Amino acid sequence: MSVFKKNQHVEKIGHRETNGLLFGECYVFPKLDGTNASVWMMDENVQFGSRNRQLEEGKDNAGFMAWGLNQHKFVDLFAQYPNLRLYGEWLVPHTLKTYEDSAWRKFHVFDVKDSKDNYVPYDQYCGILELYGIDYIPPLAIINNPRIEDIEHYMNENKYLIKDGEGCGEGVVVKNYNFQSDNGKIRWAKFVRNNFRGEHAKQFGVPVRATTSETEAKIAEAFVTRTNVDKVIAKLTLNEEWTNKMIPRVLSTVHYDVIQEEMWTILKKFKNPTIDFGRFQGLVYQRTKTLMAQREREIAEAFTVHGQENKDAD
Repeated sequence: MSVFKKNQHVEKIGHRETNGLLFGECYVFPKLDGTNASVWMMDENVQFGSRNRQLEEGKDNAGFMAWGLNQHKFVDLFAQYPNLRLYGEWLVPHTLKTYEDSAWRKFHVFDVKDSKDNYVPYDQYCGILELYGIDYIPPLAIINNPRIEDIEHYMNENKYLIKDGEGCGEGVVVKNYNFQSDNGKIRWAKFVRNNFRGEHAKQFGVPVRATTSETEAKIAEAFVTRTNVDKVIAKLTLNEEWTNKMIPRVLSTVHYDVIQEEMWTILKKFKNPTIDFGRFQGLVYQRTKTLMAQREREIAEAFTVHGQENKDAD
């Protein structure tokens, strides 16, 4: 494992880097109000970091490293999974002071990465951390194609680790493990309450898996196909070499083709549905990005296999 790596800055929902993130399966997590921290293995020793630097003796961050050095669970975890890197919140008093007494001075994991700096999905890492007794933040909900109103609902119902009757948490973080921004980077989005004090609440419940069944999503799934995407890319690269700058043209062309060529079929198949065309465009773009990523993986795998065959032949 390499040296310290800073975790991503989480943008607010609506930022251009998060455009399209809400199209697909989204995990809505509570946002804790402490200080960012990380843990990883290097040279057979457990290492600790803050938001911006690696921690050292005499250069701790709110006592996180001193606490972590006494936690044998990290040693046990990395003995079995040395390539994982944990990111989380070291919960010490910051703005919000209404957390349960038992929550303070603990490391609450919110992200896990592998040796290639790829995010490990929640459903894959939660069981591992559970096995070693490492605290992690569970989702409030898992929603397909959430609207802003859905995110606001869970933000206002976020009582995670909050004392009973002491209001709500700071906000939520939304993660879509299949989403990439237009520049190819993984991005999360945050939704922070303007005023998260003074509201009273009942005891919080267990995480809920929620789904939506939307016409726009069903149409995008049915009519944006791998054939559509391959056809558009083939046309664009007929007289010029492919570059990532063509991605916006692919997105807009696939969207145009679906509207232009398939709308009559869509109307018949879905019995004259009411369609939010702004939302539909976003879903078409996200579906197209997913199929393009699938296409790139298949090309890369084919190239690797072909290269290995040539090597074996030599």
